[in-house]
Amino acid sequence: MRNVLYVLIGVMAGVALAGVLLFISRAPAGESITLQPAPTKAPIAVHVVGAVPRPGLYEFAEGARVQDAIDAAGGLLTGANVDTINLAALLVDGEQLTIPFKDGEGAETSGTDDTLVLPGATSTPSTADTSDVELININEASVEELDTLPGIGPTIAQRIVDYRTTNGPFQSIDDIMNVSGIGPSTFENIKDLITV
Repeated sequence: MRNVLYVLIGVMAGVALAGVLLFISRAPAGESITLQPAPTKAPIAVHVVGAVPRPGLYEFAEGARVQDAIDAAGGLLTGANVDTINLAALLVDGEQLTIPFKDGEGAETSGTDDTLVLPGATSTPSTADTSDVELININEASVEELDTLPGIGPTIAQRIVDYRTTNGPFQSIDDIMNVSGIGPSTFENIKDLITV
């Protein structure tokens, strides 16, 4: 009888121990955690104008700098003056970034302290004295010659050549605005540098 009692106690202790082990080894119950991606910020829009080949509206990630805007607009034109610009400045959504021209071309200075006042989006380099400039004949110029004009890259230069091949010579310099990619602002930059 005593042996049966010992066996019964042993069996009960084994069951209890098995229950404790099962409870300890069980994974904790609950809902799994789902990680959400970090919210992405909307891009900032900046209007780049002035001494760049491709002025226009560009979008950047937050934290972009002035140099990034210049790169997006095709770099700097030959007459650009970056001495007055902080290339490391952060871009601000909705701002107009104007790259000034050297020697006061396309910019004005105040009367007292010669502080540079950047021109607006419609300002263009001063072309009052074009007597020393050799005009480019848009009816005869090669792609390479046309590429030297401000705001005209190799692609648009090729379009000019293709346009005159297809449609005949330009009748006036204004006709160059019929070429895809040349609008009024580009025309303002080149009108005193071209002829027919």
